[in-house]
Amino acid sequence: MRVMTYKPKPIETSHVELPKSVRALTEKLAEQVHELWSTQKLADGWVWGPRRDDRRRRHPDLVPYAKLTEEEKEYDRVTALGTIKTILALGYRITKARRRSRS
Repeated sequence: MRVMTYKPKPIETSHVELPKSVRALTEKLAEQVHELWSTQKLADGWVWGPRRDDRRRRHPDLVPYAKLTEEEKEYDRVTALGTIKTILALGYRITKARRRSRS
């Protein structure tokens, strides 16, 4: 039997400082991460269940983001924060588009 020796090598982001304007984006992106995960689970035939059951495709986190425990929300926040920091570490900038005034 062959043993996997995979060692993840994520892009280094510890040096990235998030501007305040971008920090606020983290929670919205975390919610989006959950929504995308939920959409895929539902498309794959999963439904809500009180306990995770891979065989029966049941998962307790198939609920709106607001109903997740703080622990589960934190998992999504870590993913969101890592994504934002990676974008910045790769040299991209994140700016909010200015709303155009109606003439």
